[in-house]
Amino acid sequence: MSIRRWIAAVTVITGFALMASSGTAHHSSTPFYDPDNRIEIEGTVTRFVFRNPHAFLYLDVTDANGEVSEWQIELGAPVSIRRTGWTPDTLPIGMIVKASGRRSRAEGSQGLCCVRMTKADGSPVLEGGRVEERTQPPR
Repeated sequence: MSIRRWIAAVTVITGFALMASSGTAHHSSTPFYDPDNRIEIEGTVTRFVFRNPHAFLYLDVTDANGEVSEWQIELGAPVSIRRTGWTPDTLPIGMIVKASGRRSRAEGSQGLCCVRMTKADGSPVLEGGRVEERTQPPR
């Protein structure tokens, strides 16, 4: 193999490796949200931003001291959640929801991702939508 072909092959392989690593890095939530720190919150929907690359839900949450603070919940891509029935009208302003998920690692932030969400009474936000983790059927 000539030196030029060898350099071209190494360049192509390196390029593919860099593209693959940057693509997977974008889709990992672990750098931003702690999988070992799951929390539950309940709050009132103030905004539901349904746009690319990810949808975001904003809740006013009241803590044990009666203080209200805004929490941000990162959801999936609108195209993905739309496939399960979600629309921009699924979570109207004023609706109370419960969410549990991975807490943001950023100091001072109040955010969640990878959530399970229900209405205040525990019923699904969206009839037929998934709100629980999938489990294996009994054998």
